[in-house]
Amino acid sequence: MIATYGHGTENDFLLFFDPENELTITATQIQRMCNRQTGIGADGIIRIGKDNGKWFMDYRNGDGSTAEMCGNGIRVMARYLVERGHQPSGIFPINTRAGMRYLAVPDVEDISVNMGKVEEIYGEISATANGHTWSGYNINVGNPHAVVFVDDVDQIGDLKTIPQVEPEDEYPEGVNVEFVQFQADGELKMRVHERGVGETKSCGTGTCAVALAATLKKGMRLPATWYINPPGGRLKVELDAHSNATLTGPAVLIKDYEVDAYFE
Repeated sequence: MIATYGHGTENDFLLFFDPENELTITATQIQRMCNRQTGIGADGIIRIGKDNGKWFMDYRNGDGSTAEMCGNGIRVMARYLVERGHQPSGIFPINTRAGMRYLAVPDVEDISVNMGKVEEIYGEISATANGHTWSGYNINVGNPHAVVFVDDVDQIGDLKTIPQVEPEDEYPEGVNVEFVQFQADGELKMRVHERGVGETKSCGTGTCAVALAATLKKGMRLPATWYINPPGGRLKVELDAHSNATLTGPAVLIKDYEVDAYFE
């Protein structure tokens, strides 16, 4: 069995092509493959299936848990479909657990994906990491995000421990936590702790959540455009007048791996 390793701004994945929906991958197998010390190493896996004739992204976090969708992962999946000849370049849909997403996929260069509506869930939240607590924004991008603003993302300490987010009952399935810094050039710097994974180099849905939170923080009106810099690269998020987000960024395939040993 072959898995293809790829990444979008260093948010990395193992992709399995399964258009007949025949492949079952257990949480234990995912954990073994995604382990960076003893396995191949990745933030999660993407099983490329089909649903009613449409491409379907079955995304799992590195701990084997199921996620609604992944903004970087869906671009990498789209790059795979085009580069491997399964789908012509251009505009096409991919279905996810968060709904249908449309992508503009050139033969080369960055990929854009319509991420759907980004919404603020009203109510106060806070996030605590390494003994410091910040108030922030509860944002839904089809999956949950807690976005807080800090003076310097490099000074918040390591994110090896899951940040504590209050109130806990807002996030029964866990939450992605983004720490954001306004830069002098008007762009944003970001670090993220993803549920089921830990700190990652980037998070596509997280950048969309950050874009809306930054717009609210600055008291701006929509539409708005933000350039966001997680550790893994640079992403562009455009919010239209109705708070629908378009995410644009790179997607790269790196290498194929034989993974039969992980399924024994």
